[in-house]
Amino acid sequence: MKKTILAFGELLWDLLPTESVLGGAVCNFIYRVNSLGDRGILVSRLGKDKLGEKAFKNVADLGLNKDYLQWDKNHPTGTVPVSFDENNNPNFVIIPDVAYDYIEMTDSLKEIAPKADCICFGTLSQRAHKTRETLMELLELTENSIKLLDINLRKDCYNKETIEYSLEKADILKLNEDELYEISEIFGIYGEDLIQLCESTIKGWNLKYCVVTLGSEGALAVSDEGEKVYDPGYKIQLADSVGAGDAFTAGFAYNILRNKPLGDACRLGNIMGALVSTTKGATVPISSQQIESFDKSSIERIYRKEFMI
Repeated sequence: MKKTILAFGELLWDLLPTESVLGGAVCNFIYRVNSLGDRGILVSRLGKDKLGEKAFKNVADLGLNKDYLQWDKNHPTGTVPVSFDENNNPNFVIIPDVAYDYIEMTDSLKEIAPKADCICFGTLSQRAHKTRETLMELLELTENSIKLLDINLRKDCYNKETIEYSLEKADILKLNEDELYEISEIFGIYGEDLIQLCESTIKGWNLKYCVVTLGSEGALAVSDEGEKVYDPGYKIQLADSVGAGDAFTAGFAYNILRNKPLGDACRLGNIMGALVSTTKGATVPISSQQIESFDKSSIERIYRKEFMI
């Protein structure tokens, strides 16, 4: 059965060295949600400018629902200059005071929110008071939905209060290894290894799952019932990793929303993240046939030694 998934937050342009690509975690995530066959709803705000108009057109061209996009006459469309290090890992510069910092509650949002099976949100869009206020109201309206926190800690775009509020509301926490260590330091979470840190984080905020992406080495997931899953990465030809984490989140959520085993959720997430990493940009189409073919292939896996048994 098709699920309804809301993604709330930043719709923006990634300004790559050679081109501009429509992005933002929520856009990348919802694009992949739709490609898997679910109903993805993007909630964001665009400036009434050329970049905003171009973004709106691109959203339509990507086949995404435009009904929950808002227009802002006073603030520009979000942009993020992106550079890459010697390993093709992206570095982001988040431009402040842009349209997605001013997302408002609307009647249409109030109507759709209680019907959502899942809502995905992060901390970046909460850097501004107005958007955070709207998110807080939206999370109250999605009381029966699964809350997926893709925490996405960006420099100067979060604080302890925002993180704690988000963790208190979340059912699923998805983050990378550096972000888990950052949260552990902020809140004094103890753990001798990643698994213990996940377990302590789950207990501290009554989470159902804590999912840690490990870059080329795959992903680790721990549940509140004590289940621990490690799915190794894939040895691929990396083009760039922009959007790979969002693709992972979409694949993971797809199987979790269907009550599939935790291992299946991690595996689909890893496959989608790997496939996106072989392309330039975050919204290159990936078909179900490509996913199936990749899953059946004998591509070499990349293991984190500490999780090898």
